[in-house]
Amino acid sequence: MKIRLTTLSENTAGKPGFSAEWGLSILVEADDHTILFDTGAGDVALRNADRLGIRIPSGTPIVLSHAHADHTGGLVPVLKRIGNTRVMAHPAIWEKKYTRRPYEDQAADISMPYERPALEQLGADFHLSAEPVKIAENIWVSGEIPMVTDFEAIEPIFYIKENGAFRPDPILDDQALYIRSNKGLVIVLGCAHRGMVNTVLHARNITGEPRVHTIIGGTHLFPKTEDQKQNAIEALKELGVQKIGASHCTGFPAAMMLVQAFGDKFFSNNAGSITIIDDADTTDD
Repeated sequence: MKIRLTTLSENTAGKPGFSAEWGLSILVEADDHTILFDTGAGDVALRNADRLGIRIPSGTPIVLSHAHADHTGGLVPVLKRIGNTRVMAHPAIWEKKYTRRPYEDQAADISMPYERPALEQLGADFHLSAEPVKIAENIWVSGEIPMVTDFEAIEPIFYIKENGAFRPDPILDDQALYIRSNKGLVIVLGCAHRGMVNTVLHARNITGEPRVHTIIGGTHLFPKTEDQKQNAIEALKELGVQKIGASHCTGFPAAMMLVQAFGDKFFSNNAGSITIIDDADTTDD
């Protein structure tokens, strides 16, 4: 299996002529399957795909990591481009999501910015599951991720609204994509709201593969305490992670900690970045 991960939308443009936005979208090509993981916040994913000369095939399945607008805002332009397709997500993808950041006076709506009927009219065929979904022999959508570590927690700035009142959002819809390769797991993260280490442990349980070759995507380390960041990094090292490509919600201070911990196993994953893992190559990438 040859795995190709092309980052189409991310906070930072990695090459001249590419666009950046606060968001994430990664085109995954593996095991003769093409999957679009998240759509970014707007049309940046498509503009960068055009810049790379990539034609996202009609009907390419879409996996949504969670409902937040910076991961789902690109759904309309993507659907207009690729037409009828399956969209895989957690049932909580339709919850109204809010955040109350320290620099804002009131809660901000960060929900998916579209209604379901409008998306279905554009060709979205929603497949919602809280359980893991096996897309192919070696590819899974994680489903709901159990929180089992004692150092990972969801920040108390995220809310859902019920009966007109805010309550903390457990972000049950947080999902990842797992690919089992001959070199170990390749794990694609959206934001890892329910914990990067929890996400890895869940991947090992679902796939039966203990080795972790590559983690790529948003780690949500930027709002964590120094102890939480350090505990997460130490756990990843103990899990034997071979490569880590940090994106989106990692933050520069946390990225520097990852660089110090992983050295040349770390890479910065920006808009325009292409990562290839080739099973046929028996040596490490």
